[in-house]
Amino acid sequence: MKYLLSTLLVMVIIGICLGFYIKPDHRETGDLIIGLSIVVGFFILMPLFIYHRWKNRSVKDYMLTKENIKKMREFSKKKKL
Repeated sequence: MKYLLSTLLVMVIIGICLGFYIKPDHRETGDLIIGLSIVVGFFILMPLFIYHRWKNRSVKDYMLTKENIKKMREFSKKKKL
């Protein structure tokens, strides 16, 4: 998954750079390449990246429950001492 994300990121960056390089001569083609690169980055790369980073985590660890608030208060008391 890590290599897929890296490859997609490099492809999106190359696509955007290529679009800006082509844009002065062929405006429509350059805009199309830039637009497609941004769409791939937004709709494919970002969801894959978010899934990859959060797949083994528990949402309960990041919610404000009474237990977590109690842990935060105890931690801040220890830190002040």
